[in-house]
Amino acid sequence: MPDIKYQPTAHDHDEFLKKAREREGFEQNYDELALEYSLAKELLAARTIAGLTQEEVAKSMGTSKSAVSRLEGAGRHSPSVATLKKYAKAVGCELEIRLLPTRRRKRPAGGKPKGRS
Repeated sequence: MPDIKYQPTAHDHDEFLKKAREREGFEQNYDELALEYSLAKELLAARTIAGLTQEEVAKSMGTSKSAVSRLEGAGRHSPSVATLKKYAKAVGCELEIRLLPTRRRKRPAGGKPKGRS
């Protein structure tokens, strides 16, 4: 088998979205999966920057190419933190997970938010 150098295919995501948004129901479904799409985009970008194939990432993670493909596919799979850590290490990255507040909750007079101990 010849040694083939990985060359990612160019993808114009903005153009893809422009065409896709014309389809009925796309907007709502896409918005519901925005976080998953964002994660998939980060995974693909990290792998592309590292210049690795799915096969190479899979080998480093101790898994199969199809498992990496599922991981990179938005909305099809909810990966564990452990799996994301393995992927990050395989592509030469560190995993950072943050919770960003969507709105401020007012604190009751006692100082602690309701429902917390």
